[in-house]
Amino acid sequence: MTGSAASARPQVRPRAEGWTQRTNSEGRPLLQFKQPRVKQPPTHLADLTLAERQEKVKELGLPGFRAKQLSTHYFVHHTSDPEQMTDLPQSGRAELVEQMLPPLLTEVRRFSTDSGDTIKFLWRLFDGALVESVLMRYPGRITLCVSSQAGCGMNCPFCATGQNGLTRNMSTAEIVEQVVRANQAIADGELGGRRGDRDPSAPAERVSNIVFMGMGEPLANYKRVISSVRRMVDPAPEGLGMSARNITVSTVGLVPAINKLADEGIPVTFALSLHAPDDELRDELIPVNSRWKADEAIDAAYNYYRTTGRRVSIEYALIKDMNDHAWRADLLAKKLNARGRGWVHVNPIPLNPTPGSIWTSSEPDVTAEFVRRLNDAGVPTTLRDTRGKEIDGACGQLAAEEV
Repeated sequence: MTGSAASARPQVRPRAEGWTQRTNSEGRPLLQFKQPRVKQPPTHLADLTLAERQEKVKELGLPGFRAKQLSTHYFVHHTSDPEQMTDLPQSGRAELVEQMLPPLLTEVRRFSTDSGDTIKFLWRLFDGALVESVLMRYPGRITLCVSSQAGCGMNCPFCATGQNGLTRNMSTAEIVEQVVRANQAIADGELGGRRGDRDPSAPAERVSNIVFMGMGEPLANYKRVISSVRRMVDPAPEGLGMSARNITVSTVGLVPAINKLADEGIPVTFALSLHAPDDELRDELIPVNSRWKADEAIDAAYNYYRTTGRRVSIEYALIKDMNDHAWRADLLAKKLNARGRGWVHVNPIPLNPTPGSIWTSSEPDVTAEFVRRLNDAGVPTTLRDTRGKEIDGACGQLAAEEV
């Protein structure tokens, strides 16, 4: 595409379709950083450290080592079924499991792709709130996209999750339970796409990668998200024994929380959902940009890299005639390179196409030029391999349908 052709393309402005953004008294999109006062789910084993589990078991009149046995069943064998816990005394076993492993997620619906390598789950929480998670098989890894909030308070006009605002934060255990239930599905052979030449003597498959890119803004539920990450990386049976480097925590740009995350000492991968390098567009596209501007968010991302040594990801949903102009690729490259080289990787994401909507994917040649300009500027850029288009893979779509 020539420069003159690129400059002639229209500029589509963001707006919510099929719903109305909630606004404050000044007419600006309403942001919710704190959850409403609502009842919380019952305390679950995964909400507690191993020492706290032992104390709770003792309060129930049992020896502390029962906590480790329960932890092994939950985090290693991925079960909450007392019938499978034959190393526990049969007398009182069901009551102990009821106290320590109360039910958290009830499956409402699920969809699988034709190939079976992607499953989308819709869960109902104890209070009726709906959340989603998506399980995806890729070559050499199995990724789970988890939700961290029921609803979302960031009020982005393109996001199905934000239509009704924030219902509540999810608990540590509700977040972890998504992983355990996914591991159950894998163990039961429900995730297709398995390679036929897989070594039968290899360890049992399980979720290897986590992305906090489901429903909710993870850093607006900071305490519980960090607690859930610790459960994921704690060695079994205290936790799931996963690698922190295989866990990605994303945000639309809550700058103070990004800086706090950098100091946690957990080497997770950090992803900034930028979607526009210029404040004029980002103010409309990502309402939290009215609080912390694009350069402040990029500075915080760079600080994460400097503090942890972990390369940062920039997520960028390419939306036709809205944020995919060549000059925006050039501006993004300029801003990233101004802070140094080798610290960042850009992931353009083709938006799920919706006929007749302003929220639709960029044309292939426009996408290719956007990626090329970033790479030519020395910014490593890889077009995201999206999954689940045929099953409404974008989080929030199933929950919105059920409401």
